[in-house]
Amino acid sequence: MNSKIIEKLEYNRIIKQLSDLAITAPAKAQALKLMPSSDFDEVKKSIDQTRVLSNILRVKGPMPITDFKDVRPSLKRLKVKANLNGEELGNIFLVLSLAKDVGQFTSDLEEREIDTRPIEKYLKNLAVSEDLFKKLNQSIEYDGTVKDTASSKLMQLRHDIQSNETDIKNHMNDYISGKHTQYLSENIVTIRDGRYVLPVKQEYKNKFGGVVHDQSASGQTLFVEPQAVLVLNNRQQNLLAQERQEIHRILIELSELAGTYQKEIKNNAVALAQLDFLSAKSKLAKKMKATEPVLNQDHVIKLRKARHPLIDPKKVVPNNIELGTTFDTMLITGPNTGGKTITLKTLGLLQLMAQAGLFITAEEGSQLTVFNEIYADIGDEQSIEQSLSTFSSHMDQIIKIMNNVTEDDLVLIDELGAGTDPEEGASLAIAILDDLRQTQAKIAITTHYPELKLYGYNRERTTNASMEFDLKKLAPTYRLRIGIPGQSNAFAIAHQLGMNEAVVDKARSLMNDEDSDINKMIERLTEQTKAAEQLHETLKQNVDQSITLKRQLQNGLDWYNQQVQKQLEKSQEKADEMLAKKRKQAEKIINDLEEQRRAGGQVRTNKVIEAKGALNKLERENQNLANNKVLQREKKRHDVSVGDNVKVLSYGQQGVITKKLGDHEFEVQIGILKVKVTDRDVEKIAAQANQKKPEKSVRSSRGLRSSRASSELDLRGQRYEEALTNLDRYLDASLLAGLNTVTIIHGIGTGAIRNGVQQYLKRNRHVKSYNYAPANQGGTGATIVNLQ
Repeated sequence: MNSKIIEKLEYNRIIKQLSDLAITAPAKAQALKLMPSSDFDEVKKSIDQTRVLSNILRVKGPMPITDFKDVRPSLKRLKVKANLNGEELGNIFLVLSLAKDVGQFTSDLEEREIDTRPIEKYLKNLAVSEDLFKKLNQSIEYDGTVKDTASSKLMQLRHDIQSNETDIKNHMNDYISGKHTQYLSENIVTIRDGRYVLPVKQEYKNKFGGVVHDQSASGQTLFVEPQAVLVLNNRQQNLLAQERQEIHRILIELSELAGTYQKEIKNNAVALAQLDFLSAKSKLAKKMKATEPVLNQDHVIKLRKARHPLIDPKKVVPNNIELGTTFDTMLITGPNTGGKTITLKTLGLLQLMAQAGLFITAEEGSQLTVFNEIYADIGDEQSIEQSLSTFSSHMDQIIKIMNNVTEDDLVLIDELGAGTDPEEGASLAIAILDDLRQTQAKIAITTHYPELKLYGYNRERTTNASMEFDLKKLAPTYRLRIGIPGQSNAFAIAHQLGMNEAVVDKARSLMNDEDSDINKMIERLTEQTKAAEQLHETLKQNVDQSITLKRQLQNGLDWYNQQVQKQLEKSQEKADEMLAKKRKQAEKIINDLEEQRRAGGQVRTNKVIEAKGALNKLERENQNLANNKVLQREKKRHDVSVGDNVKVLSYGQQGVITKKLGDHEFEVQIGILKVKVTDRDVEKIAAQANQKKPEKSVRSSRGLRSSRASSELDLRGQRYEEALTNLDRYLDASLLAGLNTVTIIHGIGTGAIRNGVQQYLKRNRHVKSYNYAPANQGGTGATIVNLQ
């Protein structure tokens, strides 16, 4: 991309925000160098990577990456067998630690059903040698400090140093707290040349013996190392020298070990920096509330509710912007400060962001393409040094565009032909547009010339657009109206501001008829468009309310059916329990009689009579249970079998039971469609009613097929059994309605409902295929189903 467009559209402000969101220095530098690409495959790959990191950020949060220094200078030193210092080795240890942390962080992404293929090579490079990591972990801190555990010798030396230092401090404390305090300038212990000394008054320098290391500026205080601690200080210096020698040896050993893993260290550092860079993209998308652009290779732009990313979302007015659909050239008219220039900049900047692999500030599903070049002439290009007027500079820029533009480019021009005589400017603008349109480039311009309004109607694949103006408030609304040219509001504004009506009327009479007719036509178009938009919004609200109400009613019906089922199950359980109890009593009576018979004894007549009476009592109790009115009524309604004519309650349709699938499940033929239902969802229809109206089920099926059915089912927040029941009912209804493709929204959550949906779809013979929805339509939280 040319540097002019980068500057004009303030793209650098975007990548500055991106750099600020990166954590590591390499990623920050990469962000500041990020430029839009003109290679479609590269742009798509970059957007795919941003999507993966956005999914990870949404599901798991930010990656566990902290700042580290660039390892390339250290690797260059290792390559020539040079030894690294503690800070360099500590930085390498930090890189390897981060690689392990990020590797562990991303280990369960597949289980979370996040497609990591676009970043797979970076994840594979997060491979850490256990030998190197273990040795570094044992030997060094991230800041380069060598640990006591680096070697047994170092540990012993530091123990001796600590012990010897304690002896020195004890001796020195005796001097500053005992009888010698009268010889000191201050009761403190200080250090000179690495040795502990006392501040002694000049006249008492011989009281302590030892060595004088320094004196104060006035010469009144001498810093004396007492003879009593001289030996201890000498030992301390010797121990410290041994410590430095041992640390040097350890660093050489670690450098040699790190030298054998140069490639691994480099791969981990590069992978971390790249993942940090991509994470910054995902963070920027979250910060801007941006969405993934849908790329196409047809040079089509279809932005929905697009807003400028550098303007406060609470203040900016989102707009729908199109190019390359039914028109390739768009002429935007409207009042000054009405938002024309911002609209051009929004279009250009979002296109640049997409081609840099960034998400865009527009509604999900917005489409963009990949242009070879984006040309723009926006703002005042006047140059005092070149002695060029605004018009001359404007023409200079346009001439460069005309000389280089191709069919693969996007052209944005603000106030085409401005800065000169209106009549000449309008003619020149038309000629320039005709020339640019021959290249088949995509063009968006702003203008004040009324002649160009007719141009938008008279040229193929060209359209007018305008920025709306509120005459009541005398202020722009900043809304883009595609298909409607801007109308002149001068008379209305003058009248609103209080100008004499006679003056305004005279001004109107001076306009020629053609201009007046055009303004009236524009006014009618504006009114019709507003009315259509209001009607569309009202209908949308009504549809949303209807869908909500339908869902509430369906939930209520499901709850009712569940309660009925529970009551029936409880009644059945009680009946079974009572029957089992009475059966045991009957068996006991029979067993008693059998035992008496086997014992050879005579079974007395009264015993037989008693047993028969007990059995008869059980039989009467069972009959009373069978005569229970609630059970009888429910059994009569739902006791069906193969061949019965029934009404399916959930669909309100009649059909015939063709197969029994289980204890409480049946297959019902409704017209040409077979559906699976439970016995709670059907009611038996009397045979006489069917004889009178044998054709009813076919008519009902047709009626349902012609009815409108939603192409989307939302299962979020439902219980597992409830969700699968609703899914089964919904797919049947969708088949009856003739839908070919539907969307099942199951969310991510614990994955139970999603897995249940997948298993159900796999078994359903009416399902042709199914896949997760694209990321901008729900990703793994929704499944798109193709029916057959």
